[in-house]
Amino acid sequence: MNKAFELIVFDWDGTLMDSHQRILDCLKAAANDCDATQLSDDEFSNVIGLGLKEATQSLYPAFSSQEVTAYSDRYRYHYLVKNDTHSPLFKGAKDVLQALKDKGYWMAVATGKGREGLDLVLNESELGSFFLTTRCASETFSKPHPQMLEEIMHELAIEPEQTLMIGDTEYDMELAQNAGTHSLAVSYGVHSIDRLLKYNPLGHINQIHELPEWLNTQSSGKL
Repeated sequence: MNKAFELIVFDWDGTLMDSHQRILDCLKAAANDCDATQLSDDEFSNVIGLGLKEATQSLYPAFSSQEVTAYSDRYRYHYLVKNDTHSPLFKGAKDVLQALKDKGYWMAVATGKGREGLDLVLNESELGSFFLTTRCASETFSKPHPQMLEEIMHELAIEPEQTLMIGDTEYDMELAQNAGTHSLAVSYGVHSIDRLLKYNPLGHINQIHELPEWLNTQSSGKL
């Protein structure tokens, strides 16, 4: 089978894992620990996908650098240690990854999570073996800066036109745009599909199990 892409790069939260509530709870808990204003669920949710520093600065633009660090530290504590909100994979995610691996696709992860957080969920979900490489916001610039994707493509010697970025936020779509790759939006995550379509992805899917069939429609000659 001719594949339209050689490399598929997944966002994690809201794309492979239904972690919205856990992240939301930890953002709120960090705000409480730091005596910061409790914002609305929509305001907290809107920064999911950014690196933690960038998310904190967006939520609390008046914070000093010390306050940003303190808030970030409290978020990490709640996410890595204290919070036990269940964060399941989206139904069918593991089967989809196995199917794509069987068809010869290379796969990677580009996420706003920190390295500790990503390693935690890769271990919990037992998905780590599917990905050739991963990049986190704690290691590169945060989305939508293109560095994450650029480093992944450089490491795997894959060109932008051979790469598909899949995600649920504007930051994922803009990341792909900035890195010169293709993108596919998912409608079941944090940002509304209308927001994502503004970045002209190749298409969108409403559930993760739709991905293999969508890829089958994308022959090299159609791009």
